[in-house]
Amino acid sequence: MPSQPSLRLLLLLLLATLFLSHQTPVPAAGSTAPAPADGSDFIRASCNVTLYPDVCYATLVRYAAAVHRDPARLARAAIAVSLARARRVAEYVSNLSREADYGADRRAAAALHDCSENFGDAADEMRGSLKQMRQLGAAGSGEQSFRFQMSNVQTWMSAALTDEETCTDGFEDVADGPVKAGVCDRAGAVKKVTSNALALVNSYVNNQAGP
Repeated sequence: MPSQPSLRLLLLLLLATLFLSHQTPVPAAGSTAPAPADGSDFIRASCNVTLYPDVCYATLVRYAAAVHRDPARLARAAIAVSLARARRVAEYVSNLSREADYGADRRAAAALHDCSENFGDAADEMRGSLKQMRQLGAAGSGEQSFRFQMSNVQTWMSAALTDEETCTDGFEDVADGPVKAGVCDRAGAVKKVTSNALALVNSYVNNQAGP
């Protein structure tokens, strides 16, 4: 009959064997764990359809958790970003326009006034686009309803981009200076995110609607 020390040793060896057999296997050298599905990779890939993919990713990656891998949510986020920035530029230009009314540069005053209206219109069009995106399916299901609702979004986003471009075009005859540079730089940045939003909307439509 085995001695007590021998029995204890056998029990310890058995327990050690059972413990090691239940451990999680270590990944083989060179293997990689799957990337977290937080939507950032989806946003990166989706932004490749835009004219400014780096700007697209930088402005939308913060919404990765909410977007996940949903192209409709991504399009809504892009429109919301464009709307927020357009509103800020509209307010900025409106303040400059009021000040310019008392200045001597009539061309600059006229350009600022027109630009203020342009960005106000652009914001309204993007607001309508965002509202329509949030109501998708409310007017009925089916491809015809989807195409009708999304055609509104595409039309309004395209009009918003045109309004933003009209703003900067209005400064062509204005002398270079801090006012012109400030407006054109800000408007140019908004044009990029609006262009990206429109591209994501178009991509969503093309991928969702049938031929």
